[in-house]
Amino acid sequence: MIALHLCAAVFALLLGVGILFLRKGTPSHKALGRLWVAVMLVTAISSFWITRDGQWSWIHALSAWTLVSIALAVYFIRRGRVRAHQGFMIGTYLGLLGAGAGALAPGRTLYFFFFA
Repeated sequence: MIALHLCAAVFALLLGVGILFLRKGTPSHKALGRLWVAVMLVTAISSFWITRDGQWSWIHALSAWTLVSIALAVYFIRRGRVRAHQGFMIGTYLGLLGAGAGALAPGRTLYFFFFA
């Protein structure tokens, strides 16, 4: 599960950078945005199976918020509220960066995976 989560997170991180530089509202932006949402859902949902001694950490709260944030971003864009959509999408991407930084902190599983 860690491998799935890590692969999805890295893919979402890279794909997100590309989407940020695309012209908004184009067919490619929409298609890649849908793919990014799917990959973020895999990233967020898979995190709930990654625990230490069966316990969730603070990062899991960010995963739950990610699910809410993505739902709101989709809701807003379907209602034509582009600014709200943009805010939730950028916020979700920044949350991905923050979760990645937190997951690499000493004592975390990924820290041991990469640095121990």
